[in-house]
Amino acid sequence: MISNAKLRYLRISPRKVRMVANLIRGKKVEEAQVILNFARKKATPAILKLLDQAIANAKDKQADIKEGDLYISEIFVDEGPSYKRTLPRSRGKADIIQKRSSHITITIDNISNKKKKGAKKTTKPVKVEKIKDKKESKKKVEIKEVSKKEAVVTEKKEGGDESKKPEEKAKWRPETKKFKAKSQKATKRFFRRKAI
Repeated sequence: MISNAKLRYLRISPRKVRMVANLIRGKKVEEAQVILNFARKKATPAILKLLDQAIANAKDKQADIKEGDLYISEIFVDEGPSYKRTLPRSRGKADIIQKRSSHITITIDNISNKKKKGAKKTTKPVKVEKIKDKKESKKKVEIKEVSKKEAVVTEKKEGGDESKKPEEKAKWRPETKKFKAKSQKATKRFFRRKAI
């Protein structure tokens, strides 16, 4: 994070502001400015002004930084306080109108600090449990790193002999019981019409 800028109590609902914020998230600063200049939304002037403020903060912190090297690393819109107003309705009732406000936060960073998209993800080991029988209480169950589709359980005996079982597919969802009516009379009674 090189710099950030905050705008609080903007009198536009957060849902409408997020539509504009999603357009520029992760983009370069120059590209984001072009997008905001041509976007026809009510929140664009406020976000454009806030982006310019974040760029000015970055230049103030580091004088040798270029605008072309910056990108929007983070932008989020939080909900602010909402003003309650009433609208008169029939029979002396009143509907509440909420005039919502929002808080916007923009964080910009140097493009060299951006994470690479092609980075490999590490796989976490999947735990596979086996129910032990009374006879096989002396065997130890070993957990290996395997994919989610196929789980392999290997067992080690205390004597040192290794015996491998064929591949077993792990059950990830428990079997659900299908609903059955207690009696057919109950369903017939429910849908029966009375004679007139």
